[in-house]
Amino acid sequence: MGEELPDSSPSKADILPFILSKDSELPKDEPEIAANISQQLQHMGLSTWSQSVIRRLRNSINKLKPKRVIEVGAGIGHRSAWFYDLFTKHSKPERYDMVENGAKFAVILHRLMTRYGAEDWTNIVVGDIPSLVAETTAWRAASATGLEVGASPLAVDSDVIIVDTKVEDLADSIEILLPLLNKGGVLFTCEPPVPSGDVDENDQEMMKHVNGFNSWIELITKTQETHYVAFSPLFEGTLVAFLAKD
Repeated sequence: MGEELPDSSPSKADILPFILSKDSELPKDEPEIAANISQQLQHMGLSTWSQSVIRRLRNSINKLKPKRVIEVGAGIGHRSAWFYDLFTKHSKPERYDMVENGAKFAVILHRLMTRYGAEDWTNIVVGDIPSLVAETTAWRAASATGLEVGASPLAVDSDVIIVDTKVEDLADSIEILLPLLNKGGVLFTCEPPVPSGDVDENDQEMMKHVNGFNSWIELITKTQETHYVAFSPLFEGTLVAFLAKD
């Protein structure tokens, strides 16, 4: 992982600004397959991160050259198509987990995976994050005893984790996924929008947003002690990265 850091011995505090920096030799245009999926998103009434956020994330991943990647909230594969375009043209990982809470998009993701010929190194994982992380933690404990327990549900010692969930689940998901990173691994997400206007306490959906955003602020405050956290404001979104201090 990471052969392009700014010098031979950068301080860890300098790594995230470099990873999130604009510099990149990669093309700015959206890959053709990703553009086609973007049209599908519109027809299906689905949303994703802005193109500027995904482009910067793709550039950051290229700098890291990860061997193990987890993408939580793969949806119908729009962001994944950007990653596949990068991986198949440059440096592909040993394992790429595309995670979705429900099975309804699994067929679409499978079609995308086969289109890139990535069956040998891609896993399409269906399940909720708390359960999958608990199963992965149990797998890690069992494998440490020398038992043959097959492949882990999610990649352990991951180099990159991308988290895209509902705002009410975002902070909790990040907190339980951080331990799956390796020592120099980076977790990326998109900052949730700030709740605006007067909020009716009887509006359950809006209260979920408010409570989720408050949990996000608490997470940022709490992780400052254990992680470097960097923000990259972009058009229609802010990319956020976490890197453990020790």
